[in-house]
Amino acid sequence: MDDRVATTPQARVDLIEQAEFIAGDSLDAAYRFLDAAEETFQFLATNPHAGERCRFNHPDAADVRVWRVKGFENSLIFYRASDSGVLVVRVLHGARDIDSLFDQA
Repeated sequence: MDDRVATTPQARVDLIEQAEFIAGDSLDAAYRFLDAAEETFQFLATNPHAGERCRFNHPDAADVRVWRVKGFENSLIFYRASDSGVLVVRVLHGARDIDSLFDQA
């Protein structure tokens, strides 16, 4: 992984859980998802302010941005941007109650 991209332990768990869910239908699709997530992380590393700033209530989540995984538009990458890259905080399916997850930040 590029040193301009860092992931939290929770983001890594999120990726594994989503890949396992996808693998239930297609192992090939699960690998495509992981590759697409990595490709999208690299895009964000070079374009850290591309994502829209989120509006979560919890003050610790005030600077979080969101971007979709390329080719898996229901999977959302929540990250923090800096001049040196990005920190991927969570990777969540859009059907989840995202506001409540970040309000517990």
